[in-house]
Amino acid sequence: MTSQSGESRTRSTLRDRVHAVLNGPGPVDEHALLAVLDAEADARELRAYKAGWNDALTELRGRRGHDHRNRAPRQD
Repeated sequence: MTSQSGESRTRSTLRDRVHAVLNGPGPVDEHALLAVLDAEADARELRAYKAGWNDALTELRGRRGHDHRNRAPRQD
């Protein structure tokens, strides 16, 4: 199954990954927990960055298209 963003739903969620680190065998591995949280923060930051660029490019394209349609024909 695929989500709206195109990602596979078979990927484990942040909650699943943190749960596995906290409830795994032996004591809590603080480095592993930080690595999970850091990877999730990086992934979310990248998705937000891409979405921002996509929004900006869409807006720019819309403005350019709007500008071209409203310009008077060139007088050569």
